[in-house]
Amino acid sequence: MNKPVPLYLAPMAGITDAVYRRICFENGCDAATTEMISAQGYMTAPDASRAYSSLLAILPGEGPVRVQLFGREPYWFSEASKKLTSLGTFTGIDINMGCPAHKVTGGGNGSALMKSLPLAGQIIAACVRSTPLPVSVKMRLGWDEDSVCAAELAHIAQEEGAAEVTVHGRVRTQFYAGHADWPAIAEVKNSVRIPVIANGDITSASSAREALETTGCDGLAIGRAALGNPWIFSEIKSGLSGNPYQPPPFDRIIATAFRQAEEMTQEKGEHRAVLEMRKFFSWYISGKRGAARLRTRINQASSLAEIASLIKETLPESR
Repeated sequence: MNKPVPLYLAPMAGITDAVYRRICFENGCDAATTEMISAQGYMTAPDASRAYSSLLAILPGEGPVRVQLFGREPYWFSEASKKLTSLGTFTGIDINMGCPAHKVTGGGNGSALMKSLPLAGQIIAACVRSTPLPVSVKMRLGWDEDSVCAAELAHIAQEEGAAEVTVHGRVRTQFYAGHADWPAIAEVKNSVRIPVIANGDITSASSAREALETTGCDGLAIGRAALGNPWIFSEIKSGLSGNPYQPPPFDRIIATAFRQAEEMTQEKGEHRAVLEMRKFFSWYISGKRGAARLRTRINQASSLAEIASLIKETLPESR
């Protein structure tokens, strides 16, 4: 590659908190986005500053972080953008028009906005008018195969003043099934002047290179491939630059998992850290012999000490 390609940690609810983002930044991530935050909830919840403090936390050592909003009312997007900008901690406002979860789309939010492009445009315009920060939009290709409209939405975003769009190469009805349609992302890239970031099925250095060659995009967003694997960013950067990559040994992987757990405990308390770290430990140990049985036992553990004992007992190579 002639120039470094920016690698983004894609926003994922319950995953991309400040602790995990920082670990990803340390391993080659260039920019990240918070977990999604309800624009209306942030503006109307009792004691919202405290209720959203964890979601809005930025830790020392993090790189550029955008805050992601979801909803369907332009007014609340406007008000939330103003308030979040005043915090002085975020580098941009990202609008969620891609989440496929039923609990989000059922209220007309997330990727359901791709069924109402005029409203989507109003939301983008409301954010752009309300903040000096760059506004970006995260979208899918469309709601279903019969309503692919990402290129049209990207053009609307551009005309309303958005600085960038990220496109996941699936329609909403696919959720995460099948394969990301990179040629369709290329069509979006070719339809607008603003930067386009490709997302979907970028799981290795080789797939990253293929995605870039196919889409012509300006950067890559890594989502599920980063689950328990913050080193994916280093791997991709090494591969794109032609340098060798050495995966971390398992003892380092486990040490990173417990460092994340300890830092999460400091931020959220041990009870919540144990609950949230169960899935992370499962990802960190994925592929190891005995991992399935160990995963079941971890999901029943009530303390980090218990989890540490289980891992040492089952996976001696973690010591």
